[in-house]
Amino acid sequence: MELPKQGTDKAALLEDMRKRKQADADWRGARTFSLIYPAGEEVDDLLHDANELYLYENALNPLRFPSLRQMELDVVAMAGGLLHAPAGHGGCMTSGGTESIIMAMKAARDRARAERDVQAPQLLAPVTAHPAFAKAASYLGMEHVQIPIGDDLRADVGAAEKLIGDQTAVVVGSAPNYPFGTVDPIPELSALAAERGISFHTDACLGGFLLPFWEKLDQPVPPFDFRVPGVTTMSADVHKYGYCTKGASVVLHRDEEHLKKYQRFLYADWPGGLYLSFAMAGARPAAPIAAAWAVMNFLGEEGYVKLARRILAARDTIQAGVRSIDGMRVIGEPVMGVFAFTSDKDDVFAIGDVLDEKGWGVDRQNGPDALHVMLSPEHEGVADQLVADLREAAAHHGTSKGKEARYS
Repeated sequence: MELPKQGTDKAALLEDMRKRKQADADWRGARTFSLIYPAGEEVDDLLHDANELYLYENALNPLRFPSLRQMELDVVAMAGGLLHAPAGHGGCMTSGGTESIIMAMKAARDRARAERDVQAPQLLAPVTAHPAFAKAASYLGMEHVQIPIGDDLRADVGAAEKLIGDQTAVVVGSAPNYPFGTVDPIPELSALAAERGISFHTDACLGGFLLPFWEKLDQPVPPFDFRVPGVTTMSADVHKYGYCTKGASVVLHRDEEHLKKYQRFLYADWPGGLYLSFAMAGARPAAPIAAAWAVMNFLGEEGYVKLARRILAARDTIQAGVRSIDGMRVIGEPVMGVFAFTSDKDDVFAIGDVLDEKGWGVDRQNGPDALHVMLSPEHEGVADQLVADLREAAAHHGTSKGKEARYS
C-alpha cells in the first residue's frame, strides 16, 4: 500500500476499519483468553473516557505534565501496597510486562556489576518463565540459564542451587507462570539468591493484581511478594488483572535507591539538556497511566474482590467440566484461573480445532500438548457454554491431526 495522494473521507475510513474488525476475535463476547481482560461495560466506559482525556499528552516530561507524574506515583504506591512493599520502596510504570521485566533485569545486571564485579552476568530463570526473560538476556548481553521444573511443575530448587554461581546476576520465579498457572517456590529460590547477595525477581505480571484478592477469597496462595525477605524486584501488569487498557505495567524495587542507581538512565552530554528515563521508551503515551489510575480508584479493593470472585466461579465451573470428560484432565495444580488441560484419550489439538470452529479462541501449547485458558471475569457468563462445547468437541473431534501448537 502506498500513501494516498489525497486524504480519504473520515466516514469512509471508519467504515472500512469497522469492516476490518469483523475478522478479529470476539473478546467482548468472552471468546478469547489471555489477550484481553474485559471486566464489564462500566469499566469499559471509564477506560474510554480516561484514555480520551489523556490521548495526546507525553509522559516523558513530568515538569510539563505534573498530573501524569502524580498519577504514576499513585499507581506505583497502590501496587506496592497490594504487594506488601516496605517503606522506602520505589518503582515506575512501563508499557507492559516485557518492558517491566527488561528493566528489572537491567537493574539486576548493573547491580551485579557494581556490587559484585560480575563480568559475565547470568540470568537464572525457570524453563516455564515468560519468554521476556530470554528476550531480556538477549538484549542485555546476559547468559540465559534455565532452571528445570519438578513433577509439581514448579522450579526445582535443588537444580537451581547447582546452577547458581559467582556470575549469576539475578534469579527469577513466576507467580504464577503462564503455561501451567503454578507459583514457583519463591521463598526457597529467593533465599538462595539473598545469601549470595544476588537479586531476585518475582514475575507477578499475571498474578500481581489478582493474587492479593485471591487471598481475600480464602484461596490458597503460596508466598510470592515482598513479604518474602529475599525478593528485591517485582513486575505486575495493570493491563491484565488490573483491567486497564494496554499497555500499563509496574516494576517495583524493594529499595528505591536500587531503582535510582541501577534502573534509571540519566544523560547530559549533549546540547539538548538533561535527559532522564526509567524505562526503555523515551516518549511515553499518557493514556495508559491515566487509565490505570482511573480504574484502580474506580474499582477499589471491593471491586477487585468482586471481579476475582467471578473468575473463581468461572474457573471452578470449567475445571470441573474438564475433569468430567473421559480422558481429559487439568495439568498440575494451578493457583488462579490460568491453566492448561489435555486429553490422555484423544488428540487435544483436534478438539481445539472444533472449539475454534465454534468461535472459541483457546490457546495451544506443547510439552505436553495442551489447550490453555486464562480466565477473565466475563468468562463466568459463558463457562457453562464452553464446557458444553468442549464436551461436544471431545465426543466428535474426529481423527484429523490438530493444528500445530500456537503460542501467545
